[in-house]
Amino acid sequence: MRTFTTGLLVLAASPALSQTAPPPRDTPYPGTMTLNVDATDTEQGIFRVTQTIPVAASGAMTLNFPKWLPGNHAPRGQIEKLAGLTIKVGGKTLAWKRDPVDVYAFHIDLPSGARQLDLSFNFLSATEEDQGRVVVTPEMINLQWQSVSLYPAGWATRRIPVSASMTLPAGWKAATALRPKPGEGGRVIYETVDYETLVDSPVFAGKHFRTEPLGYNVTLNIVADEAKYLAATPAQIDTHKRLVDQAVKLFGSRPFDHYDLLLALTDRMGSIGLEHHRSSENGANPEYFTDWNSGPGRRNLLAHEFSHSWVGKYRRPAGHLVSDFATPLVNDLLWVYEGQNQFWGYVLGARSGLFTKAETLDAIAAIAAGLDIRRARDWRDMADTTYDPIIAARRPKGWISYQRAEDYYNEGMMIWLETDAMLRAQTGGAKGIDDFARGFFSGPEGDFKARGFTFAEVATALNGISPYDWAGYLTKRTTEKAIGAPMGGLTLGGYRLIYTDEPTPFFQDKEKRATELDLSYSIGLTIGKGGKVNTVIWDSPAFNAGLTSAAEIVAVNGRTYTDDAIREAITAAKGGKDPVRLIVKSGIRVREVPIMWNGGLRYPRLEKTGAGDGSLDLLLKPRP
Repeated sequence: MRTFTTGLLVLAASPALSQTAPPPRDTPYPGTMTLNVDATDTEQGIFRVTQTIPVAASGAMTLNFPKWLPGNHAPRGQIEKLAGLTIKVGGKTLAWKRDPVDVYAFHIDLPSGARQLDLSFNFLSATEEDQGRVVVTPEMINLQWQSVSLYPAGWATRRIPVSASMTLPAGWKAATALRPKPGEGGRVIYETVDYETLVDSPVFAGKHFRTEPLGYNVTLNIVADEAKYLAATPAQIDTHKRLVDQAVKLFGSRPFDHYDLLLALTDRMGSIGLEHHRSSENGANPEYFTDWNSGPGRRNLLAHEFSHSWVGKYRRPAGHLVSDFATPLVNDLLWVYEGQNQFWGYVLGARSGLFTKAETLDAIAAIAAGLDIRRARDWRDMADTTYDPIIAARRPKGWISYQRAEDYYNEGMMIWLETDAMLRAQTGGAKGIDDFARGFFSGPEGDFKARGFTFAEVATALNGISPYDWAGYLTKRTTEKAIGAPMGGLTLGGYRLIYTDEPTPFFQDKEKRATELDLSYSIGLTIGKGGKVNTVIWDSPAFNAGLTSAAEIVAVNGRTYTDDAIREAITAAKGGKDPVRLIVKSGIRVREVPIMWNGGLRYPRLEKTGAGDGSLDLLLKPRP
C-alpha cells in the first residue's frame, strides 16, 4: 500500500501532466495580432488591455506571457501582475488553464470554426517599491509591451506580426522606436511590426516632454516630473550630440535605421537603465540638466545604454539568439555583452564630455577598489557571476562582498581595459581596442538584424589585431580565483590605485546619490540614513568585530551618531592603538562594538606613474 501511494504522488507531481507546446517554427504566423492598451489610469497605475489573435485551426492552443526578457538576462516577466484574463471566441468565453510547470503558459481548446481569439485583461503595475518598479505616475508612464500582451506558442516571435496602439491621457506626448500612424482621441496607433520588435520598443510618455535631435537619426526624448527639469542648455545638448558622434566614429556604422534615447528625469517613477536595439530606457535624477555642475550623477548611463545598440543587441552572444520569450537565455558571455559595454560606456562618456577625464579616472578607481576588497573573488570566479541574474534575480544580498553579484559588468570592464593596454603595448601603440570594436561590432549601415558570436570568435578577432594567445588570456581572467582585482589595465596604462584620506569629487557625488556614507576602505562599512548599516565588507575590521547589515549605530566614542562623528573618530584613531567604539542596536539588543582600525580614512583614486600619455590617457581622448 505504501509503494502504491508513493507511486500516485510521483504521478501527480510529474511534469508529464504539463501540456507541451510545439517548438517555435520559423514560418510566418497566419494573421496579424492587434493590441490596444488604455494607459489613461495614471492614479491607480492600471493598464487595461484588449488583444486579438487570429487562429487557423481548432484544437489545443497555448498562449505565452513573455518570460525570458532580453536585457534582464533572466526569467523576469511580471506574470504576477496580469489579472482579469478573459479569452473569447465569437463572444463566447473559453476556459483557460495555466500550465502546472510553466506558469507563464495558458492552455485553451479552440472550438471548431474559430478564427480569432478576443482577449481582455489588466496589468496591475506596482504602486509601491516593494511590489516592483513603479512605471506609472501622474506625470509619466513607462510602458513595456511584454507586460501587456500574450503571444501564440509554436511560432518564432519574429514571425508574428502585431499592430499595437495605446491611449494616453489628454495632452501627453510619447516616444518609442516604433513609428506612429495618424490617431485620434489620445490614441496612438503604431506601425505593424513583428512581436519581437514590439517587445524591443518600449514607450516613455508624459505631460512634460521635450525632444532633441542629436544627429545620425538619433533623437533624445526627455520626460520629466516637472516642466522646469526640461531646461537643458544648448551646451548640454551638444554634449549628447558628441556622444552620438563619438559612438559612430568608434563603431564605424549604425546598426539601426533610427534610434531613440528615452530619458526620464524623475524621483517618482522607478529608476531604470535598459538597452534595446533601436532605443533605450534611461532613468536619471530630476536635476540631470538643472544641477549639471554638482557632479556627473547618472550621465554615464546614456553612454552605456546607447553603445548597447552595437554591443549586445546587434552583436549578441549566440546563446541570446533565441526563437521566443519562453526559451532560456545562455548568459556565459555576459562579460563581453555587458562587460565590454560597461567599458565603452565610460570611454564614450569621457570622449563626449558627459564625464570629464578626471571624473572617469575617479570612477575607474572606485570600480577597481570595490572589486579589490571583494573576498568572494577567492572562491567564485567572474564567469560564474554571469548566472547571477537568474540565481539572485537582483534581490539584495546580506554579504555581497563574499557572495558576489553581477560582477561581469565591472570586472569585465577591467579585463577589457587590460586588453586595450596589451594591444597597444604589443603593436607599439598602432592598434587598440577601438580596432576590435570597429571590426567586431560593426556591420552594414542601417542593418539591425542581430548576429550572434561565440568565445572563439572573440579570441579570433583579437588575434586578427595582434597575434597572441587571447583564448588563454581570456579564459584565465574570467575563471581565475584570486585575491585582489585584475589591475593590469591600470599598471600598463600608466596609473596605479592608491588611497588617500580625502574622497575624490566623484566619490563624494557617488555617496550623495546613494545617500550613504562609504567607509568600505577603512573600517569596512557603508552607512545609510539614521546610522543604519547598509553593508559590511567581508573580513574587514567591522566584520571581524561582529557587525552585520541592518544594525543601527547609535553612538560613536560616547557621542550620538552622525556621519561627521564617525569620520572624526576614525581620523582620531589613526596611528594609535585604541579602537573606534560604537554603540549598536540590533533588534531589541544594544551592545558596544569596538572596531580595531588605526589606518584612518581611506578613499580610492588613481595616481599617474609615468610621464606623458599612457594607454589609458590615449583611450579616453575624443576621436577626431
